[in-house]
Amino acid sequence: MNHLLNSNRTTPKPWPLKKPSYRSPLLSLSFLTLLFSLLFFLSYYSLTPNSHVSPSTKTLNSQFPQCPISQLAQKFLWYAPHSGFSNQVSEFKNAILMASILNRTLIVPPVLDHHAVALGSCPKFRVSNPNKIRVDVWNHVVELLRTGRYVSMADIVDISSLVSSSVIQTIDFRVFASLWCGVKDFDCFNESKEQSSLFDSLKQCGSLLSGLNGNVDKCVHAVGEDCRTTVWTYQNGEKDGVLDSFQPDEQLKRKKKISYVRRRRDVYQTLGPSSAAESATLLAFGSLFTSPYRGSELYIDIHEAPRDQRIQSLIKKIEFLPFVSEILSAGKEFADKNINAHFLCAQLRLLDGQFKNHWKATFLSLKQKVESLGQSPLPIHIFVMTDLPEGNWTGSYLGDLARDSHHFKLHFLREEDELVIKTAKKVVAAKHSLRFAFVPESMGGLKKHCPSERLPDVLLFIEEAVCSCASLGFVGTAGSTIAESVELMRIFGTCASQSLTAL
Repeated sequence: MNHLLNSNRTTPKPWPLKKPSYRSPLLSLSFLTLLFSLLFFLSYYSLTPNSHVSPSTKTLNSQFPQCPISQLAQKFLWYAPHSGFSNQVSEFKNAILMASILNRTLIVPPVLDHHAVALGSCPKFRVSNPNKIRVDVWNHVVELLRTGRYVSMADIVDISSLVSSSVIQTIDFRVFASLWCGVKDFDCFNESKEQSSLFDSLKQCGSLLSGLNGNVDKCVHAVGEDCRTTVWTYQNGEKDGVLDSFQPDEQLKRKKKISYVRRRRDVYQTLGPSSAAESATLLAFGSLFTSPYRGSELYIDIHEAPRDQRIQSLIKKIEFLPFVSEILSAGKEFADKNINAHFLCAQLRLLDGQFKNHWKATFLSLKQKVESLGQSPLPIHIFVMTDLPEGNWTGSYLGDLARDSHHFKLHFLREEDELVIKTAKKVVAAKHSLRFAFVPESMGGLKKHCPSERLPDVLLFIEEAVCSCASLGFVGTAGSTIAESVELMRIFGTCASQSLTAL
């Protein structure tokens, strides 16, 4: 390639020289620039397995022969959960709803590490695009498998009533990946050299199913719409494609140089029968997070479906999804056996994000609630769930309560507590995700036990279950989704309906 960069260098010519014709130096320079760019592009494409340039369907099909025609004659829905656990549960509910509307089998994801994957801000129109967040989630799931930390969302949240009543059909992510990616026994993934090819295969498969190669006919339809452009609806009587009430304001458009327009789209008309997405065996969403905002919803506005009683009934059922019985029973056991008295629960989120700037307001709410219990028998029992380490309580209202052992008795759980460890083992052994989900007979289920498998972190879930049993009330951190989850558990009376027989 040096001769391309050195136009003054003379080279031997085997043919007789002809009288040179005049050529513009600019034309020669443009030709060399074009040739150099082409060579660079070809080199980059050949060395980059996850290139965004779409290869032909034929090439993809040769790599993944199971892609165009599903072995199971089923159609699937995958999505990319993110952020904290409560947000992941919210997205899981939306995924159940979308899969049911579109008549697709839902691929149940694992519980992701807290904020391992972030979406961004829908109100500020600053979010990761669907392709990127799908890849980020896929890679994180592979990491969970590799490090033995995989636990399915259906191992924590109880969906048995939905599946048993055929409201929704599900498939565990591990089963789906085994079928589609041709990876066997990856549930015992590790860092050995023998497993490196499986790791690479999963990565390559994730690139395809995340939409980096574009949509593949009859195989993958990667949804490109996100909260910047779309609000999904269903049978709401509106004309499909009308403008949503929430749009970026002029100041934001000028400051961020954006031109997004948010439209309300019927998900069934857009992605259901007779749509381009219908023929694809896999429909891949990005984030399914939504929240009310300025009189609208950030991404999904489906709160009722009066013309579809099946979906209307489902909306009611997924309003609250309880934890599995192993977790609920552990919470009740701690309340009955360890506290063994009427108690108050205090959920104090103090170190994460916006909450670290609101200590005063958070402690003030707790203090007011405690003072209102002045007529209660002493000591007043308080169960504390907080992200503030006990060693840092000094100088705070928590420290004051801990010192006054005559009037108050504080209770809390630790990861190393026997109850927490015992519950984690029971959750692993139960394998709810595989018991209630679709598993092809040819696979015989995924029942292998991995010696290196780590126990899931269930402390937060047990703490929420304990708080649902607090007979003296509950004080939560304003704006915390964990507090909202506990309040919902208390409204639906999960503690009263739970017995200790599971333990």
